[in-house]
Amino acid sequence: MTARPFPAARLLWLVWLVFLAFPLSEAVAAGGAATALGVLGTLGFAAAYVVGVWQLPGGAGSRTSLVVLALLAGLVLGLVPVIGLGVVSFLPFLQSYGVFVLPRPWCFWWVGVVALGLLAPWLLDPSQGWLVVTLIVVAVGAGTAVGRELTDRGDALRGVSEQLAVTAERERVARDVHDVLGHSLTVVVLKAELAERLVEADPAAARRELGELRDLARESLAEVRATVTGLRAAVLTDELAAARSALEAAGVAARVPDDGGALDPALHPAAAWAVREAVTNVVRHAHATACRVELLPAGVRVLDDGVGLRGSAPGNGLRGLRERVAAVDGLLEVADRPGGGTVLEVLW
Repeated sequence: MTARPFPAARLLWLVWLVFLAFPLSEAVAAGGAATALGVLGTLGFAAAYVVGVWQLPGGAGSRTSLVVLALLAGLVLGLVPVIGLGVVSFLPFLQSYGVFVLPRPWCFWWVGVVALGLLAPWLLDPSQGWLVVTLIVVAVGAGTAVGRELTDRGDALRGVSEQLAVTAERERVARDVHDVLGHSLTVVVLKAELAERLVEADPAAARRELGELRDLARESLAEVRATVTGLRAAVLTDELAAARSALEAAGVAARVPDDGGALDPALHPAAAWAVREAVTNVVRHAHATACRVELLPAGVRVLDDGVGLRGSAPGNGLRGLRERVAAVDGLLEVADRPGGGTVLEVLW
């Protein structure tokens, strides 16, 4: 799991460098060579901390982060002989940095281990009163541990969100391919059967049907390619013409408008998919002799005189169409017609 504080948060982390004034004062008070070593060690710690914090977006467990953490811990241990118990001022920095660079669950163990370093001053020099430092270390440890947990949960939620987006895209492609192929292959089969019947009775008509079949296959291939790449948008006028052709090829009397008519142009794409799916169902399942497509000011209605629903459950096509319609705040209804047949209606 990665831990990625925001840049603003990283800047806030650097504000706390002012508290390195305490070990610096301890180094100055040491005198002689200890002062030089203490000042250089503290400045080196500050520089390593700045570099480490600035590269934190690399994520928990990155090699650079772990090297910086080891360097910080080494500097603190090296300063013990120089400034003595004054090194406890470095503990909050070690906690806050380590909790974000170590992988789980070691980051939380790190907080506790660093906090145990407070036992040394309490045991070796209890007269100094280390309560304030103890409270700071405990508060920093608890705060950074909570921050790490929240950061990890945020990363997990983003991961889930990305996975859901991938799943939704896969479902979109599957739905589009189903709708495109379901309609196109149905028409291909119908025209192939019609051409087969006409081969001997009317060879010229059979050749025309075979030519249309070839063109339809090419168009279907292009549609599938465009669908897979997310480039295809259904065109209502084209779908109305395709619906008329499919119905006529199936021997169904068709009453289909030539264009979008009074329907709101913004609704044309969804209405086009509705016409495609409804007519495909009529051709494949309805056993109808007549079908009528009606375009309303805010909807589309497809009626047939076939066998009706007969209690059948909706298939993939209708489920996909319902999703498309819902995406543009529409309502899909499919029901049996009085006297026989089916009506599919989409309203916005």
